[in-house]
Amino acid sequence: MFSEELKQYDWDATTAQINAMTAADVRRALSSPNPGIEGFMALISPAAAPFLEQMAAKSQALTLERFGKTISMYIPMYITNSCTNACVYCGFNRHNKFKRVVLKPDEIENECKAIKKLGPFENLLIVTGENPVVAGVEYLSNALKVCRKYFSNLSIEVMPLPTEGYARLVEDGLNGVVCFQETYHRDKYKTYHPAGQKSDFEWRVNGFDRMGTAGVHKIGMGILIGLEDWRTDVTMMARHLLYLRKKYWKTRYSVNFPRMRASASGYQPNVIMTDRELAQLTFAFRIFDHDVDISVSTRELPDFRNHICALGATSMSAGSKTEPGGYYTYPQALEQFAVSDERTPAEVTEAIRRAGREVVWKDWDKVFDIV
Repeated sequence: MFSEELKQYDWDATTAQINAMTAADVRRALSSPNPGIEGFMALISPAAAPFLEQMAAKSQALTLERFGKTISMYIPMYITNSCTNACVYCGFNRHNKFKRVVLKPDEIENECKAIKKLGPFENLLIVTGENPVVAGVEYLSNALKVCRKYFSNLSIEVMPLPTEGYARLVEDGLNGVVCFQETYHRDKYKTYHPAGQKSDFEWRVNGFDRMGTAGVHKIGMGILIGLEDWRTDVTMMARHLLYLRKKYWKTRYSVNFPRMRASASGYQPNVIMTDRELAQLTFAFRIFDHDVDISVSTRELPDFRNHICALGATSMSAGSKTEPGGYYTYPQALEQFAVSDERTPAEVTEAIRRAGREVVWKDWDKVFDIV
């Protein structure tokens, strides 16, 4: 399990190594076809800031080589905000006083119908709070069966499950799983996740091993920018990705770098990442891993998304609602976080096309699923 391998990497030593990188280290990483972890650390370091234009050019070239001029579209669908965790930064924190919503099968179906009216989406991300009693494997299985009638590609962003839970959902038509480790800082993790299943660092970080063992087709990874030093956190995530690629080599992978926004919890981020730094991280990750899918959500402003779609990103959401039932059933329910890009899917599509990219609505078909 990765939790054991992670113990060999010291947080403070990694931070110091990143900050010690020089311009020569950056040039070496840019000239290498496979810069590795040390090259990645150089490319995200402060020393790489003056090289942003060169990094953008190389990222763009590698993206074109691997993905062509395409951006894959997806949309999230929240089906419950019930949660047993007490994450200090999250609007779904169990201590926040608001009505909890758990969509029934007919309500999930109405949400599917409403989403299909927004655009020809085929990639659906089903999102829940983390409550194993009301939103466990059985509930998710039923949700997948409802959504399968409307979408060709189904992913989930839910609580980490046991291996047999993931295997059951794969049989029910699950294509991908997205899970955010939030932070790889083992000692600080408990500070942000003081109660609930999510407070167990090992259970969460080893969830990716359980996904791989269960044969999940695509695994999405991410950290929450705003908790700890982002450069050290993404380096730990890059190490995790290398580990997963070696062990579960048949699996596809994606990464996302959401920047923390205000929520109903009132929590303010400890670390602020600028647009230039997010661009630097995106370019660095593309240069580090040529084949990874880099996703940019509606947390980011339209101007940033318009530019990054031609320089390294490969998938985007549009028209997102982050409250359960937000497309039809409960449009005024509490959202998990506020979106920054409130454009319609049609407006986002047009912006992507103006950037010289083709929008891909469907890149997977039900015929490929194991029945």
